[in-house]
Amino acid sequence: MLRHWKFGLLFLGILFNGAPIFAAPLPEDAKVSNSCCALFEEAQAKYFPEHQYREFINFLSTFKDKNKAHALCVNYYQALARFNQLKYLEEKQSWDEYFASGNDYRQEIVENIDPVIAQTQGDDCLRVKSRLLIWQFHFGQQDAFTQQALTDLMADLNLYAQAKNDPLLLKEAADILSAAEQKSQAREIYKLYSVALVTGETDDTKLKTIAAGFYKDGNLDLAQTVYDIYIERISKSFTPDKMVSELFEIASLFVYKASGLADPVYAEKIYLKIAALGQKDAFNEESIYLRAFNLEKIKEYGAAKDLYSQLIQRYPETRHFDEVVYKVGMINVYVGADLSMGQSYFEKLIAKSPLSAHGVAALYQLGLLAQWQGDFIKAKADYDALLKNAGEKYVSSVREAQARLNELKAAQPLSYNLQTFLDLVLKPEKTTAGMNSAELQSSAYILEKNQSATISAQVAMPESGCNRVELQYLWSGSLGEKTPGTTESNFQGTYNDPGTKEINLVIVSPGGALEHSFVMVDVY
Repeated sequence: MLRHWKFGLLFLGILFNGAPIFAAPLPEDAKVSNSCCALFEEAQAKYFPEHQYREFINFLSTFKDKNKAHALCVNYYQALARFNQLKYLEEKQSWDEYFASGNDYRQEIVENIDPVIAQTQGDDCLRVKSRLLIWQFHFGQQDAFTQQALTDLMADLNLYAQAKNDPLLLKEAADILSAAEQKSQAREIYKLYSVALVTGETDDTKLKTIAAGFYKDGNLDLAQTVYDIYIERISKSFTPDKMVSELFEIASLFVYKASGLADPVYAEKIYLKIAALGQKDAFNEESIYLRAFNLEKIKEYGAAKDLYSQLIQRYPETRHFDEVVYKVGMINVYVGADLSMGQSYFEKLIAKSPLSAHGVAALYQLGLLAQWQGDFIKAKADYDALLKNAGEKYVSSVREAQARLNELKAAQPLSYNLQTFLDLVLKPEKTTAGMNSAELQSSAYILEKNQSATISAQVAMPESGCNRVELQYLWSGSLGEKTPGTTESNFQGTYNDPGTKEINLVIVSPGGALEHSFVMVDVY
């Protein structure tokens, strides 16, 4: 197959059953350094989709000794081929070749990349590509060279950006870093890419459009980086009122919501900028609620409680009243270990008639806390009141209250999981145990009735040599029709009652209670 190039003719190969089997040398005068091996990139695009890595390496071998102008390109692409070949063997579970040749392929990667890095400058695209590849290689191996490879990569990416080269390579590197969960490094490179992208005549409107486009594409890191540049720019020209309006618009994109893209941490960053402007009454009823709800979902419970309390004081008739009062009570008890303050908020809810979903839940909490304190008469009265008021509307709450009444009737202690959690939360001598050190998360925090959510726990364990630490997971609270076992670090709950559902967890190691945490999910 013959193909015409502006640099001359390149014989890419005669096709046999669709596969290229050989290729003629590239012309000597190809602009390798400026094009960053564009001709080899074109050839790679023909081999890699079909996983023809051996064939591509055979193609490269025709240049290795004959064409010194392309030597570094050949080195890089041979390393790239071996890297992708190893990944493909893993994916296909071709273990015979993987174990027979894997070490040779890894050695080839290092031996081919080293001279490229040694013979190029930091602002050269081929060196940046080589740095990126060798970091991916070490990162995948999780070896001792990973951190240094990352440090070297970041340094050369900065040099590359300063030289005002094609910024797309910066985005490619940032995308790879982001996919590998190297979030801080990815954001740094996205910022370099964004600066390169918007330098020059990009006006404010165009800048905002670029940011919105990245958001729509699902690249939140890049969208946030451009929004940061946009915010910094408009802060010098917009009036405070107009600035507040723009910031609320941006925050609304990232605030936690039932569906769509969100980054609650970034949303709070924007809310802080709004507050710093000092505009009187900038936050109205709905924006106070959204900000507090957003903080709750990132487990900034103290700040969330303060804002929920502010909402109640400023807007006593708010449509969110029952939910907010209930959550302030819950945070006081389960985070602040302030039993009396939490009970006072629950009492506010049960004074209303008829009882809402949160009022029914408040009765359960009052009964539970009384039972834990040993006041069984009050506990029974609260549970009986719940059964009387709930009727058939709140089936889950009725079931939980009935379970507690059965314990009282049989003179049995509280459920072990529940007792353990409450002891850790409320007994002063035990409050040194961790709260929220374990990551307790829900796949969704806003649910419709009968919608399922996966509740999962993760805890970072210290190194323990070769021995695996066996953990127990003591789940309690509103578990959505489930009773997960002590070996289950996650479960799927389905909630058929409206209201705020609390999920409690104690993680126990062989040495005793290790971590405890709680999270709230809202069902509408």
